[in-house]
Amino acid sequence: MDREEVLASIDANVQEKDMRQHMLAAEAIMRALARRLGEDEDEWGFTGLLHDIDVELVEDDPDSHSKLGADIAEERGGSEAMCHAILCHNEAHDIPRETKLDKALFCADPLSGLIIAAALAHASELKGLAARSVLKRFNEEGFAAGVKRERIGQCQEIGLELEEFVALGLKATKEIAADLEL
Repeated sequence: MDREEVLASIDANVQEKDMRQHMLAAEAIMRALARRLGEDEDEWGFTGLLHDIDVELVEDDPDSHSKLGADIAEERGGSEAMCHAILCHNEAHDIPRETKLDKALFCADPLSGLIIAAALAHASELKGLAARSVLKRFNEEGFAAGVKRERIGQCQEIGLELEEFVALGLKATKEIAADLEL
């Protein structure tokens, strides 16, 4: 896959700045996870980058989210494993998560949202944000209420404890802070 072509496809399909930000953060987290777990960094990164490419296209039918996304990923040259991970990250389809890639995307997706929300609450910047602050926010029920914490906690299924997962995700996200405008 060519990242510039993928980004052009995102530009064509995703208008919301927040969604683009989320997708870039998910890519960074997935790349960091791939490095940590000895997996294919490009495959994992592109999976994170493309996982929500269809959200705005299917907004009138949210249950179909990720079906079109998996098709778009396939059209862009995504592997069968990538397409399956994208498809099963939407719980509405009730498709079992079988591979490390499936499980990693499932827990990285909401982590990117939690990190961005924590950064926005922290003077709109990632630079000074500490992992302990993100973990504190993780435990605040009313903070970023749409973030599914139980999904983040499933990081244990890929061999990481919550603290390590959050620290890894935050570090990865900080590395692209300029792209996220945070």
